[in-house]
Amino acid sequence: MVHWLFSGRAVYSAFLCECRKGFSYQQKFGLVNVKLKWAKDKSLDAVVAAEKDLRAACFLVSIISSASHCFVPIYHLCRHRGQLGLPQDLKLSTFIRRYPNIFCESHVLDSGGTRVPCFGLTPEAADVHHEGLNALQQNQKDILDRLCKLLMLTRDRMLPLQTIDQLKWDMGLPYDYCDYLITRHPELFSLVRLPDDRVGLKLLSWDDDLAVSQLQKNAVLQQKQEDIRSNSLAFPIRFTRGFGLKRKCMEWLKEWQSLPYTSPYTDASHLDPRTDVSEKRIVGVFHELLHLTIRKKTE
Repeated sequence: MVHWLFSGRAVYSAFLCECRKGFSYQQKFGLVNVKLKWAKDKSLDAVVAAEKDLRAACFLVSIISSASHCFVPIYHLCRHRGQLGLPQDLKLSTFIRRYPNIFCESHVLDSGGTRVPCFGLTPEAADVHHEGLNALQQNQKDILDRLCKLLMLTRDRMLPLQTIDQLKWDMGLPYDYCDYLITRHPELFSLVRLPDDRVGLKLLSWDDDLAVSQLQKNAVLQQKQEDIRSNSLAFPIRFTRGFGLKRKCMEWLKEWQSLPYTSPYTDASHLDPRTDVSEKRIVGVFHELLHLTIRKKTE
């Protein structure tokens, strides 16, 4: 919503049972090594570039709004710079001043009597932020499910908080998701100390209802009965204009798409990592991860 300111069970259960029977196939070592002509997607690049400012601005809005006086000195905001993703040569105060419709500026005196820039929110930005908080409250179940599914994609149902921090914007998690979600659901989450001394988030309980990938859901919704029976679900593919594959590659891709599909929520320890089937499972993990994001993309 801050973007406005910038511009002025039954079918699924049967399906899962079928997937858990295992595969009656011989794994193939058919990986190919080809040179591809990469083509830029200028439209997507433009969206990603424009969203960087939006992300930084939204994070700053959350930080400022949580301050007791709703005005924060620039040296306090600079402590959060690492999360904003701004260029190193761009001063934080310069970035903030680009958006006077979001941020208002005043000054405070430091201990030496020097005037220090201090930033707050405009009334319009504060109103939009409150609307966003209401939207988060209304969609709390969906946000909670996204975080649970993210952890379910990992082998130990656990990720460092640092990794989740990098994904929270794309997944639509609140800036303060630790306070907003984790502490409110001790039956689901636990903070743990990882071997490398970082803090991690662990999912305490597995939910079979959530362990259905988007590709599996789509197959059921589109009534692809033959694909469901054979468990050879194919990923939807659309090439960027200018990106071409030779016939040999297209034939390999068609064959690869017909291989058995292993759900990203299924134990894949039985798969040989050198095979096409294992590679398809890895693609499935990334495909599911993208579908956990709001805009089906991440960096």
